[in-house]
Amino acid sequence: MGRGKFKGKPTGRRQFSTPEDISVGGSSRPRTFRQKKEEEEEEEEEIEEESEEESDEDNQQKMKGTQGIIEIENPNMAKPKNVKAKDIDLDKSSELTRREREELEKQKAHERYMKLQEQGKTEQARKDLERLKLIREQRAEAAKKREEEKAAKEQKKAEARK
Repeated sequence: MGRGKFKGKPTGRRQFSTPEDISVGGSSRPRTFRQKKEEEEEEEEEIEEESEEESDEDNQQKMKGTQGIIEIENPNMAKPKNVKAKDIDLDKSSELTRREREELEKQKAHERYMKLQEQGKTEQARKDLERLKLIREQRAEAAKKREEEKAAKEQKKAEARK
């Protein structure tokens, strides 16, 4: 038998079970009469439950503990962190927390702003469109200048050949 790092009591050593003891399933500690009686009762109950479950419902899985008896919605379970505004019903808004309501309002406001932005109705969109208009004009002027310079070079080449 192995001995632990420290002695548990001054009268004895720590006892560890060997792999053979574990595989057999027995332990060196004797069980009390009460534990044996409880195990027998549990085995009898399991046998009765199995026979009842087989006759009543073959498809249902066996629930552990009180899961089959009590069905409770646990409020501590993790909720989805990011909920999109279009996925939420307005009827459930009373159930939401203040932070969730603020987040939904923020998302809705952002969606409205983006729609107006696409339609060109916001000030930022108007400024962007004006900038784009100026840039297009500048590019058109630059293209005309390039074409004129090209034409001027071709004319010089043609005059030089003559």
